[in-house]
Amino acid sequence: MTFPRQRPRRLRRTPALRALVRETDLAPRHLIAPLFVKEGIPEPVPISSMPGQLQHTLESLRKEAAEIASRGVSAFMLFGVPERKDFEGSEAWNPGGIAQRALRVLRDDLGNDHVLIADLCLDEYTDHGHCGVLDEEGHVDNDATLERYVRIAVAQAEAGAHMVGPSGMMDGQVGAIREALDAAGFERVGIMAYAAKFASAFYGPFREAAECAPRFGDRAGYQMDPPNADEAIREIRADIDQGADVVMVKPALPYLDVLRRAKDETRFPMAAYNVSGEYAMLKAAALNGWLDERKAVLEVLTSIRRAGADLVLTYHARDAAEWLTA
Repeated sequence: MTFPRQRPRRLRRTPALRALVRETDLAPRHLIAPLFVKEGIPEPVPISSMPGQLQHTLESLRKEAAEIASRGVSAFMLFGVPERKDFEGSEAWNPGGIAQRALRVLRDDLGNDHVLIADLCLDEYTDHGHCGVLDEEGHVDNDATLERYVRIAVAQAEAGAHMVGPSGMMDGQVGAIREALDAAGFERVGIMAYAAKFASAFYGPFREAAECAPRFGDRAGYQMDPPNADEAIREIRADIDQGADVVMVKPALPYLDVLRRAKDETRFPMAAYNVSGEYAMLKAAALNGWLDERKAVLEVLTSIRRAGADLVLTYHARDAAEWLTA
């Protein structure tokens, strides 16, 4: 009987051998932890559809960020949930608004040793739940929305954000924000652009957490159509051309093909958002005893890295970081 000279199994025999030839690494430094802070609550509020996640007070936010940072995670994405909402979402750029107060608190605590990224959108702040200003017919007005986005960007930069994350999928949003930040003296504040954000079914739990479900209609008119990969690459290239420092594909798991293609074609810093619905699926399966949570989470996060993500936004960040360093 003739055997092949090369036997891949030789390199799979022990954990040390497998680690020696491992092609894709996953470490806490690759993770970004999304956090929610809510105005006007006396204590943290559990998010029922995202077990283990909370709407934080300012004080509990500080403690959570410090705990996650102690596990080696160096970046955070912050979402604010205001008490007061209005038609144009004015609390989003209020210097005393909840997101800006939270940024200042975290910047005081963490300084420049960690990266604070501020989600830049209007859906958490508008009374109608859409990501922009509405025209008389109830459609999102792209250019009127950009005028608000630049105000938000400057307010977030003034509050201490190292990066802003425009997530509304308005045409020209990155260019407008870059120009406004530069004009205000914030040339060093970066932009992590939600460049290919799809109109996905996997955002449901987030809408509970951020209290931002649309009061009418949906967001398919401005978020991307799930079947379109070529369009996603065009959107990503456009954001790069407009001055983005990192581009993002969202969600992660249903769009790993887009992520891989974007990385191969652009070689640009790439993030992927392991979104709330993806988190909730694994949590539900683990709580029912159907999956080994640790193994499943690390396998999922590794798959996102393998597909081309330099950075992974994930609600698993705290637990994953602990497992990776245990």
